[in-house]
Amino acid sequence: MPKAEQLLAWSAAAVGVIGLVSALTPEMADRLKIVRGVLPPGWPEAARVLTVAFAIGLIWLSRSLAKRRRRAWQLAVVVVVASAVAHLAKGLDVEEATISIAFLAALLRWRKRFDIPGDPASVRPLLGLGAAIAGIAAIVIAMELRGSELPHRAAIGLTGLGLLLGLAALYFWLRPFGQAVAQSVGERRVARALVDAYGTDSLSFFALRRDKNYLFSPTRRAFLAYRVVAGTALVSGDPVGDEAEIDELLAELWQLARSHGWRIAVVGASEYHLDRYRALGLKPIPLGEEAVLRPAEFSLEGRAIRKVRQSVSRLQKAGYSFRVVAADDVSPELEEELEDVSAAWRGDQAERGFSMSIDDLHVPGTVLAIAADETGRVGGFLHLAPSPAGGGWSLSTMRRRPHSPNGLNEFLIVETIAWAKEEGASELSLNFCAFTDVLSPERATSWSKRLVRRGLLLADNVFQLERLYSFNRKFFPEWRRRYVCVERFSDLPAVGLAYLHAESLLVPPGPWTRRREQRRRAIA
Repeated sequence: MPKAEQLLAWSAAAVGVIGLVSALTPEMADRLKIVRGVLPPGWPEAARVLTVAFAIGLIWLSRSLAKRRRRAWQLAVVVVVASAVAHLAKGLDVEEATISIAFLAALLRWRKRFDIPGDPASVRPLLGLGAAIAGIAAIVIAMELRGSELPHRAAIGLTGLGLLLGLAALYFWLRPFGQAVAQSVGERRVARALVDAYGTDSLSFFALRRDKNYLFSPTRRAFLAYRVVAGTALVSGDPVGDEAEIDELLAELWQLARSHGWRIAVVGASEYHLDRYRALGLKPIPLGEEAVLRPAEFSLEGRAIRKVRQSVSRLQKAGYSFRVVAADDVSPELEEELEDVSAAWRGDQAERGFSMSIDDLHVPGTVLAIAADETGRVGGFLHLAPSPAGGGWSLSTMRRRPHSPNGLNEFLIVETIAWAKEEGASELSLNFCAFTDVLSPERATSWSKRLVRRGLLLADNVFQLERLYSFNRKFFPEWRRRYVCVERFSDLPAVGLAYLHAESLLVPPGPWTRRREQRRRAIA
């Protein structure tokens, strides 16, 4: 059975549609005559314009009412009262006014259901927009009262501007409660200790990025990392910590999200915790697969992997060397060279990453696998993060100079596998590949998957999904499935946009990108 707030949301949309129909149809002549006999000239016409605005506002508010937002309820009360008055003023529409008053009574009856607070940061822009809208409304009313053709046309233009400003004001008023990213030194210390003790998953270390908030269990023996983007709490990978604390930690996340009106999405979830996510009310959806290599089992022998073998041989003959350097042992000269390689590789693109990379090359415990030419100049590098409790390594960043020889990345990975084998590492996690179920020609057997695959291939110049998948397949890895867990399937578009924003895949190139990078590094 639908909840009260959902019924009220549908009712708000219905009342809005009724208002639009009423405003766009002719008035009854006898009623309009009575109104014009009571009100000053021009008032019925102005009331008709306001009726349209109020109707659109109610339709817009319906979605926020369904999410129990307190500000949506407050605004709906004001709009419904004003709408009832406007219906009477434009043509003595008693029926529409009665419907509005009935809806008002329902809003007052279930007012306690709307307990999600608004974002305090939106108050300042709201004041400016409110003043502008009030000024425009006063000018429009004055022009309509004059009654001549020229002021009437100008009033129409100003009304359109007022509607746009009104929509902007609605956005700020209804904007979800945000949360700035804030990590204390103590929180980072506890999170790092938990990752070192319990970080068995290949994504555990990436929870330590500086663009995430931490949520700890009551005893601080478990935590998860998340970031709020456009009303979505994006949880980065699985929780890390004592198994006995995980369920209570997830319950606390649920309460936090409910109290702020956020939707929840776990990005990069492993199969290990899927039953926990389902118990929380989340629906797991396959997001893609992670390519994992076993150093003890990897080999360059055989015809199938000959292209990788040839790439490695070509780089070795060209005089390229390989070394691994701990992140906290990087010299200033090497750091400058690594930054040059990164800058040349990225160009004007934003630094990407959220759930599956580290945002700092110098985090203690990470290492850099470096390839240099015969002159000692760095041609490319890998940044590797550990999974301390699992004995493995995860690829965080792969960079090379744009004009370095073909096969440099293959050379780096093969040499890194050899190093990891000597270190006794259990696994080396390579790149994550999204939508592998449709990118793989062998798996895309149905017409729908083939259609999606064709669309992804067309967009490959932007997202490079197929190229990344083809690159990883060269090494014949073990594929580890990853999931995105959402509350409702209808949340997927909003979650997808929030995730792309968090990964900086929606940030356009340009000077603003460089300024954003400078701010990020200053914070780090």
